Amino acid sequence: SDGSIRLHQMTSEYPLMQWNDSTNGQPVIALRWALTRPAVFFVLDASSNIYIWDLLENDLLPVAKQTIPSENVVTMTLLGEPEKTNGLLGIALAKESGQIDIQYVKRKWALP
Repeated sequence: SDGSIRLHQMTSEYPLMQWNDSTNGQPVIALRWALTRPAVFFVLDASSNIYIWDLLENDLLPVAKQTIPSENVVTMTLLGEPEKTNGLLGIALAKESGQIDIQYVKRKWALP
């Protein structure tokens, strides 16, 4: 609820990494690991911002931020086929109106 993100290992109750205020204090609505690239994850906050984290490129800050204009995004999920190396990775965004928007991620964050 405070915008912090914690990365845990299954064998410990203490986080390996913790990023405080990673969404400028906005609650985290959804967090999803990339299906095709293990070091990348996506965060959706309550202000309809999507943050892209690539831990191999920068483990302190997100590498990109995209604001979804016009209406609130209530949740997101990722689309892709991990067994394929074509670099296709999509984000399905569910908006408050019930509309679904699908966007493709740049290949540099989708390639294995």
